[in-house]
Formats: sequence, C-alpha cells, structure tokens
Amino acid sequence: MRNTQPHERIHPDDLENEGGARFDALEGAKAALEAALDKKALEPSLLDVRALCSYTEYILMVSGRSDRQVDAIADAVTDAVKSLGRRPLGVEGVASGQWALLDFGDLVVHVFLHPVRQHYDLESLWHEAPRVPIEVPAEARATPDDIY
Repeated sequence: MRNTQPHERIHPDDLENEGGARFDALEGAKAALEAALDKKALEPSLLDVRALCSYTEYILMVSGRSDRQVDAIADAVTDAVKSLGRRPLGVEGVASGQWALLDFGDLVVHVFLHPVRQHYDLESLWHEAPRVPIEVPAEARATPDDIY
C-alpha cells in the first residue's frame, strides 16, 4: 500500500549536528578541502554560490589522478564532514572512479577524475560565483606533464 500522506521537507539549515550546534557550511567546506588534500587531491576550487543558488551555499570541486584516488578522496571527504555531525543527504557516482557527488545540503562536493573534470568543466557554469580564497599547495596543482 502506497503512503499518500504529505511529506514534510526538512531544510539542511534546520539540522543540527550531533553536538547540538548548527552546521556551518564554510567550516564543512574547509574540513572537506583538508581531507581531500590529505588524499593528494588536485586543483581544488571552492565556490561561494549563496547569491546564485537556492539549494546550496558552497561547491567544492577537486580532482584525482586515478579511479582509486577519486574513491579515496570521496570517502575521506565524507568522513571529515561526518566528524562535524553532518551526513550526506545524497551521494551519486561513488565507486565509479570517474566522478562522485556528495550532497551535504548547504555544501556540495564534486570529486572528479581529472580528465573528466576538464571535459565537463563545471567551473565555467559557475563563472559568476566568487572563488573562496584557499591555500593550494604546489603538489595539488596539475601540470602539463601529468599523463592520464
């Protein structure tokens, strides 16, 4: 039998983390970035889409050099944000090694295999979004000598 009762939609802003405090999207983004860099992610980009988008506040994009690295980065990001008390509302593409989308509500994280990221070029869709200044270590920069 199908449930025909109306569903109450919960907005991520209404959720509290396990410690009772409201989840801070920028804090979550920085934790996700740190976790990704710990797994040797490439070319991180953090976009502030609060003025342009109604479904999220920040979008973090990072790349990996291999399918295994993409999966490892996605797992590390999930664990880092979970440690702040926020579980993903949705996950797509995990274990494909090509791309993973981690939706934490007010934070969305894309982890791409680097050539796939270049192909889809999501940054160009968000060209009006301000980039949040982040410190990117030299080893997290892709070089023309990188072979995929």
